[in-house]
Amino acid sequence: MDSPRIIFYYQTFTSLKPVLYPNTPITHIHLSAIHFGIDENLQPYIHLNDNSPYSEKFDTMWEEIETASKMGIKIVLMIGGAGTAYQDLFSNFDIYYNMLYRLIKNKPCIDGIDLDIEEEVSIDNIEMLISKIKKDFPEDEFIISTAPIQSSLQDDIPGMGGFVYKKLLNSEVGKYITYFNGQFYSDYSKEAYDEVVQNGYSPQQVVMGMLSGEEYEDELKKVYSEYGDKFGGVFVWEYFDSNPKDWLDTVSEILKNNYQYNFTNGCVIL
Repeated sequence: MDSPRIIFYYQTFTSLKPVLYPNTPITHIHLSAIHFGIDENLQPYIHLNDNSPYSEKFDTMWEEIETASKMGIKIVLMIGGAGTAYQDLFSNFDIYYNMLYRLIKNKPCIDGIDLDIEEEVSIDNIEMLISKIKKDFPEDEFIISTAPIQSSLQDDIPGMGGFVYKKLLNSEVGKYITYFNGQFYSDYSKEAYDEVVQNGYSPQQVVMGMLSGEEYEDELKKVYSEYGDKFGGVFVWEYFDSNPKDWLDTVSEILKNNYQYNFTNGCVIL
């Protein structure tokens, strides 16, 4: 990674048009969120939010996501967040994982998976899942990220998933984790970021995430001044209410990015 990541979490599917322009500084879009369950006919399903990811209601969203992908923006599929996605996944792993696998194969614009674990699960199951993902998508550039709360990176205490992230990092599959999308929602400060780095995490691997609308500029400037291009980047939850173009302009100015994306021949910006 040559420069800090700039990431939008994207769950409320308002148009991406305002930020899909030549040389946009966006590096990643985390498409949210995948869940699993049983329908009224007792059949297992995979859902993107509340509907099948193949539903026609998502046609425009997928068109814009594919355009973003052609511009060089990495598309990462988020699993979990609020709810019981992981309990459901591991309750019938072969069935649900196969649905996830087929979705990624059917949507070649997807460049990775983000594990946002906000429910108690076994770390052994998470290690098994990461190992399975790496086996099925062995490309070096395929992204595997996680989204722990900041305190779980500052100190080696169990996070919302009930396990210690340092133990996951130091496991056999830790080397497959591309980056940690740290939820710095409760303390968006250079001091908090420094404590994560001092706890043994590489700054290049830690993204400093915020909620839309919170104050961030002064602290982000301090962090980037300290770490420069070793800084892992920044994300915002979420796109639709972040004033995306203004947020993007402000963040990219702070990070002094000079991204140059190559457009696929014939690609038309929506």
